[in-house]
Amino acid sequence: MQRDELADFLRRRREAIRPAEVGFTDGPRRRAIGLRREEVAMLAGMSVDYVVRLEQGRSSQPSTQLLGALARALRLSDDERDHLFHLAGHRPPPADGVARLARAGLVRMLDLLGDTPALVLSDLGEILAQNRAAVLLTGDHTGFSGDRRYVVYRWFTEPAARAVCPPEEQEHQARQLVADLRAAVGRQSGDPTVAGLVGRLQAASADFRRLWAEHEVAVRRADRKTMLHPRVGRLVMNCETLVTPDQGQQLLVLTPADAETRERLELLRVLGIEEFPTRATDDSRLPG
Repeated sequence: MQRDELADFLRRRREAIRPAEVGFTDGPRRRAIGLRREEVAMLAGMSVDYVVRLEQGRSSQPSTQLLGALARALRLSDDERDHLFHLAGHRPPPADGVARLARAGLVRMLDLLGDTPALVLSDLGEILAQNRAAVLLTGDHTGFSGDRRYVVYRWFTEPAARAVCPPEEQEHQARQLVADLRAAVGRQSGDPTVAGLVGRLQAASADFRRLWAEHEVAVRRADRKTMLHPRVGRLVMNCETLVTPDQGQQLLVLTPADAETRERLELLRVLGIEEFPTRATDDSRLPG
């Protein structure tokens, strides 16, 4: 681990980001160059003290999970992210491995979307990054581990994960998740990660076994779904999915389908993130 180089790199990247790029006010009273340390800490889901120690070269070796969070918070390019991992004494995540990070270009698109909720997902449905509007809408779901990283696994194994969806729409949502997973299996034939996930789902859920046996295949592109939010109620959202050329990652963009939903989203933005469950502590608002 190259502590001094790591500290210098993190400090320079923090100072290079304009606050407005990541949703913070860039007013005349602001004295800090770039982001404040507490803002980086909030974006990365870690303590301010740890960010300070990293920038002063006094920290212990950060884990790969923390490095991934810092890479997202600091909007690092793929090359910068790999450099960050090297400085911290870790091998960078493989381009197509399980531990993938959201592509830098997609993360920048999240920033540009501003108040429009948007998420980056892997082809297996792991949420890799969310903008602030998506966190307000669904909670922060980038901190899961193991099979719980995958929306489809939580949907079929944890009843609370289905609370986001009205009962009359749950069968449709389940079919979509299974059909999308089937398409991923076809693209990654022979991949033990994919085969293992399917096997564990079959062992855990009779509903999954029933739908899997029907062999429906469909990559999700566009859809309309109803979401039940605990603070503002029923939301009808148009969902547009943009897929990278290699189909490895998806950008999911959620826009209000009617005036009432638009007003409720505005209310949600006013209410803010105060007292809202984050960092994978509540599964009741999962997108998919």
